[in-house]
Amino acid sequence: MRKHSHLILVDRNLRRRAAISHCLSDSNIHVEPFEDGSELITHWPHEGILLVHDDGETISELIEYMGASGDWLPLIGFAENPSTRDVVKAVTAGALDYVGWPFDEQSIAEIVSEVEGKAEAMGSLKLREAVARSRVERLTRREREVLAGVANGLSNRLIGEKLHISPRTVEIHRANMLTKMGANHTSEAIHIAIEASVVG
Repeated sequence: MRKHSHLILVDRNLRRRAAISHCLSDSNIHVEPFEDGSELITHWPHEGILLVHDDGETISELIEYMGASGDWLPLIGFAENPSTRDVVKAVTAGALDYVGWPFDEQSIAEIVSEVEGKAEAMGSLKLREAVARSRVERLTRREREVLAGVANGLSNRLIGEKLHISPRTVEIHRANMLTKMGANHTSEAIHIAIEASVVG
């Protein structure tokens, strides 16, 4: 690794934070430790790579924050003896990589280097997807059903028949859906839904 990397470590375990900082003290990686997600969100950095201990909450909390705020940073999850399910869950949520602890300086340096490369290519894509997902999550179940109908090219009348509601009610749901998603017109709402991987 040529340049100096900035690793933002989020872990509630003080001993492990100290061990990771010590492990990387002689490397090109500068470690900035945080105790938890809320502390990090309060002092959100402009750049760097997040190395987040997978405690079942913090990874999704930070990805949710990044989606809502638009401040995206690449994220690596880590845990002691992670299960395949843990890794898949974190990567599906938006982590770019995952590593088992304990790790050595060389292995984490390689992962950081790979993630820096991936982040440049995927950063804007992941951010758009996270932002789009957070917009769709504002919708009620009924508004999502209306969105799916709109995305499939159905008229208000056909959506209404399918959902057993009147075309006028569909119209109201469509208007609410556009407002909540911050979309100016239906095609924009469909585009957001596609970016959020809600509709294909």
